[in-house]
Amino acid sequence: MLTSAEILKKVRELEIISKRLTRHIFTGEYHSAFKGRGMSFREVREYYPGDDVRFIDWNVSARFNHPFSKLFEEERELTVMLLIDVSASSLFGTVHASKRELITEICAVLAFSAINNNDKVGAILFSDKVERYIPPKKGRQHALYIVREMLSIEPKRKGTRLSEAIRFFNNSIRQKSICFILSDFLDEKFDEALKVAAKKHDVNGIKVYDKMDMQLPSAGLLEVEDAETGAIRWIDSSDYLVQANYQQRFFAATETCKTIFLKAGSDLLHVRTDEDYVKVLKKFFIGRNRPS
Repeated sequence: MLTSAEILKKVRELEIISKRLTRHIFTGEYHSAFKGRGMSFREVREYYPGDDVRFIDWNVSARFNHPFSKLFEEERELTVMLLIDVSASSLFGTVHASKRELITEICAVLAFSAINNNDKVGAILFSDKVERYIPPKKGRQHALYIVREMLSIEPKRKGTRLSEAIRFFNNSIRQKSICFILSDFLDEKFDEALKVAAKKHDVNGIKVYDKMDMQLPSAGLLEVEDAETGAIRWIDSSDYLVQANYQQRFFAATETCKTIFLKAGSDLLHVRTDEDYVKVLKKFFIGRNRPS
């Protein structure tokens, strides 16, 4: 558990990283990737050659005996919700960082991207129940508060139940929003909840996993414990069949997760703890900007 001083230091570090990435890498891309609610009327001005004739205000034009055009602007303000897995399995990590640490950094980047575009951002931190709900608001201080909560939370439960968090999100956020679910997705019973959420909201998954989630090291006989259930067993990590079955289960679970998101019409990104998540996010933002 981090001390208060360590939390404040880490919050400051994440703010610096997030601001740098938002300013130099994601400038304009976040804005373009996520559209506002539509267009709203701003004002009427004199018609200029090249203006769309569909937007001529005929009433004003008749009154002044001169053509006038209506100007519109994008209703930009969005709500971004971060659904953050804080279950026991998120603490696992063997190379660069734990899954929780990487999830926290990605969330900080997304939060500051939203804040810099004058959008609201909120968060739901969950295990097999909703551990904390932070209603969406604007402003730097609110983004910093979300980061502090992610760093300081001590979950009361260890398991993962995505359906609980998604249903809570559905019931709490009435207006259409952008939703990011950040998890290792060690749960396969959230398909119905996701379908309901995706009908109303723009839902995107970010699956964070560790290299050892996918592949066992050849280290002989090992005593292993399930972080979420506490179940303990011995395995021969050097045995070819044990390694093959372990990897096969990972790929099967990954494929199931892909299928769930595909059927819901939602995007799913994959980020490994020793890989550059910035490239993954940048590719995602750019991909959303391209015409389908």
